[in-house]
Amino acid sequence: MIKINIQERIRTHQISAAALISILLIILFFLSFLIGRYPVSPYNVIVALISKIFFLESSLPATVNTIIFDIRLPRIMAAMMVGGSLSLAGACFQGLFQNPLVSPDKLGVSAGAGFGAAIAILFSASVFMIQFSAFFWGLTAVGLTYVLGRTFKGTSILTLVLCGIAIASLFSALLSLIKYVADPYGQLQTIVFWLMGSLTAVNNQDLFIMGIPIIIGSIILLLIRWRINVISMGEEEAQTLGVNTKKLQGIIILCCTIITASAVSICGIIGWIGLVIPHVGRMIVGPDHKVLLPVSIILGAFFLLLIDNVARTITTTEIPLGILTAIIGAPFFLYLLRKSKEVWA
Repeated sequence: MIKINIQERIRTHQISAAALISILLIILFFLSFLIGRYPVSPYNVIVALISKIFFLESSLPATVNTIIFDIRLPRIMAAMMVGGSLSLAGACFQGLFQNPLVSPDKLGVSAGAGFGAAIAILFSASVFMIQFSAFFWGLTAVGLTYVLGRTFKGTSILTLVLCGIAIASLFSALLSLIKYVADPYGQLQTIVFWLMGSLTAVNNQDLFIMGIPIIIGSIILLLIRWRINVISMGEEEAQTLGVNTKKLQGIIILCCTIITASAVSICGIIGWIGLVIPHVGRMIVGPDHKVLLPVSIILGAFFLLLIDNVARTITTTEIPLGILTAIIGAPFFLYLLRKSKEVWA
């Protein structure tokens, strides 16, 4: 009876925490429309959104509709999508590798994506080709890591991580080579700005093209989240419970890689979200991935949306997102390490 009561209390706490975070995200979503150099009133935002949802004609000026639906809405949705997907991938990787210090770029996806974007910028490609190149080379880097890791006898998760570090170092060196030969007055500045992360150029087409793989990969991970609980106990324990660990590892790595590469291709490299946010989620709802993964998505979406609002309003010149996430994420992560008294579960 006591055990049942404790479980009910834990479940009630988890539901309450998830509901509160969701409400805060909805509030921030609405407030984000009001933030910017061009003022938009709350009334105009409400009227515009209701008119769009229920297919009603709006009497608002065309300028207001353009700002809301063509400029701010794509950016808001992109921030939520990228933040949520990076947090989800981080939580899944930390469970898979049984290591709280693992982030979504551990297998080289960010390094590969950065190299791909730099090549496209070097050849003066379009924005779409830059995104596609980043996505392609991000997948290629992780593919090389996975294939290389499987060539060793007695392959383990640790071997896969070590191969990922090697591949990431290789692509980082290639990226440095691209930066070395790039035009310092044009191409180099574009490459550096892309690598620091920004949502400035995001539009509705980007959301549609890159949103599809993010949504599909996220749905698959959410459907198998209870299996991540099993595999996080260890490969041998998971096999005794009848779980095909090799197949499950491949599915998790593939889905995490796809959603991470898609997110990076939209906005560049944004660090710390996939590392820190899952820790915050565990502090709130515990290590159960059935609850942790949805909460990580909500927290990640809230965090990056908040950071993006700060980035585009704190100064006259927009601050790259990667700078702000590092400034906030690194000290906060050290704080978590100091305060956490629990053993990794």
